[in-house]
Amino acid sequence: MKQFFLTPAAGKRLIAKAIAKHTGVLSALRGGKVVVVAGTTNGLVASELLEIIGQAQDFTRRRFFRGIVLPPAQRATETGMLADNTGFPGDVVISDGVWQKGKTIFDVADSLKENDVILKGANAVSLESRRAAILIGDSRAGTIGASLPAYYGRRVRLIIPVGLEKRIYGNIDELAAAVNEPGAHGPRLMTVPGEIVTEIEAIAMLTGACARLIAAGGVAGAEGGIRLAISGTPSEEDKALTLLRSVAGEPAFTL
Repeated sequence: MKQFFLTPAAGKRLIAKAIAKHTGVLSALRGGKVVVVAGTTNGLVASELLEIIGQAQDFTRRRFFRGIVLPPAQRATETGMLADNTGFPGDVVISDGVWQKGKTIFDVADSLKENDVILKGANAVSLESRRAAILIGDSRAGTIGASLPAYYGRRVRLIIPVGLEKRIYGNIDELAAAVNEPGAHGPRLMTVPGEIVTEIEAIAMLTGACARLIAAGGVAGAEGGIRLAISGTPSEEDKALTLLRSVAGEPAFTL
């Protein structure tokens, strides 16, 4: 068994690399639609997918988000967005291998078909139930509100890339119910279906090794990081460590 520490940024890059090897995503890239809903984790996912199709040169992560969680000293609006949302590029919509620049999930949700893919980040993940939840600031439930009819109505694949820094404890449905009670304050919380991809799943997908979360946190840039125990065959462990070292230097997101 080997151990490795990952910062949140490195974890996001790791997850993005796994999504770029996901067979369902690759199939939809070749012949179908893939919608990468804007978000800071999905900025890395989008860059990896656009690299595959040779169209990454015009993509920037700088304003590739709608809602954003900031420290208390850097306040966002009541809906969770920046006061100045200038420069938002749209989501990354790829149709039959071509990036449809400027399009959003709202433009294409009704046209999505079975085996098309929506990639949507999350704000909370329960490792026990393997379910995620999303903070809601928009009165119509935002991008996840546009995505769920495609998932339930047309069997569009919904994949949730979410880092272990967002792990929560307790019954996720009960937590959402409490937050969503009339009279409560702050953003709402929506539990969502879909395939969860954390750093643990990413390591299994890319190397075959088993990863377990054994500790977390640190200082001087290690805040929010995770310590993973990696086990498998000697070849799997070596492959996992090589992979983790390759993403370890990923810089933190900045505005």
